[in-house]
Amino acid sequence: MSVRDLIVLGSASAVPTKARNHNGYLLRWDGHGVLFDPGEGTQRQMSRAGVSAHDVTWICVTHFHGDHCLGVPGVVQRIARDGVEHPVDAAFPASGRTYWERLRHATVFRDTDVVRERPVSGERMRLDTGDAPFTLEARRLSHPVEAYGYRLEEPDGRTMLPEELAARGVRGPLIRRLQEEGRITAPDGRTVTLEECSVPRPGQKVAFVMDTRLCDGARELADGVDMLVIESTFLQEDADLAAEYGHLTAAQAASVAAEAGVQRLVLTHFSERYPAEDEHRFLDEASAVFGGEITLVHDLDRISMPPRRLNVPERGQESHHG
Repeated sequence: MSVRDLIVLGSASAVPTKARNHNGYLLRWDGHGVLFDPGEGTQRQMSRAGVSAHDVTWICVTHFHGDHCLGVPGVVQRIARDGVEHPVDAAFPASGRTYWERLRHATVFRDTDVVRERPVSGERMRLDTGDAPFTLEARRLSHPVEAYGYRLEEPDGRTMLPEELAARGVRGPLIRRLQEEGRITAPDGRTVTLEECSVPRPGQKVAFVMDTRLCDGARELADGVDMLVIESTFLQEDADLAAEYGHLTAAQAASVAAEAGVQRLVLTHFSERYPAEDEHRFLDEASAVFGGEITLVHDLDRISMPPRRLNVPERGQESHHG
């Protein structure tokens, strides 16, 4: 059964706290697992969340500050120790290859050859995802060190309409032929087209935007996504600090979501300067800017993808759900 959700392994920023581990986010997508920014302690958090090294098919590092990558040695060595046989692609800023090599080979262990390096460079880059059911794009952000955000996107498809198929006598193997060929001859001799028996099904999209100031890269990554996972390090009263250190406030993160037409906003990466009783202030600031669904995460949360957005068909303006 296909699963699409985000497992939060950690949600602190530079310094972990008693309640929040360093960063770590596993996006599960139809049998694939994209592990974003494994910070210190990620391996243990995976055990607590009930996921294993076998669940990881991609590792995506946004940049090489420690809270976003110090978990790489443990994760890679666990992949080796547990005998993971499938390829694990590792995306990271090419300019930080020296740091990647240090993390990848941090200690003595029996190595594995399943980890395939996918260095990222330029303003934007489309990564080769092979036969995975999604595309993956990286886009440069604005941070004191080179940093990238990532956008995962499912190709658009079509939702078949059972009542329209039945009305034309299309059933069984003919349905698959219609999907593949776009046009078939029905048992009664009529020509049936895919457009007559289906409606567009927009692919689902997720953006992962960590350490950055407001910038075009963040806005482009977030454009029209179903779920935006974005840093919310500071409150607006500390906007000057956010700008100095290359981060966002809750209000700024929400403004990205509002401008981009995001369906669900997921706030994370909170500074240790704010006590737990201040959490509501992040939500208050964000909700004043963004009117959609907002989730302020805690470690080990599981966040499901929001319901798929469906286009309204032109004929009759009726709404169909597949």
